Amino acid sequence: MNVGIYIYDQAEVLDFSGPFEVFSTASRVCKTDNLFNTFLVSENGKTVKARGGYNINPAYGFHDVPPIDVLIVVGGVHTQEIKKAYVIAWIKQKSASAKVIASVCTGVFLLAEAGVVTNHTVTTHWRI
Repeated sequence: MNVGIYIYDQAEVLDFSGPFEVFSTASRVCKTDNLFNTFLVSENGKTVKARGGYNINPAYGFHDVPPIDVLIVVGGVHTQEIKKAYVIAWIKQKSASAKVIASVCTGVFLLAEAGVVTNHTVTTHWRI
């Protein structure tokens, strides 16, 4: 099962590191290395500067990402990300084919902008 975690500049480190660790550990504990193929994906596949200046190298960009079964959209400083029509369209497209869609914290605002979250009840951080 492919678990794609979408990251972007100023993403919260814990928001992508935590889910990455959960799915990779589940595969390890179950002694099935391919139970969850967990990877980070960014818009262009190039280095992302997360919060605190933490540089992350995603495995894929939009152009070469494999099919995603579980899509996770992380939180962070999303105010510029939400304005990118190409990003919002990609999230909408991948959400249509993913089996499970989730967000961490303020990542829900990107899902809402993509029309994935509409009248759902959600919880996020008070400081948007």
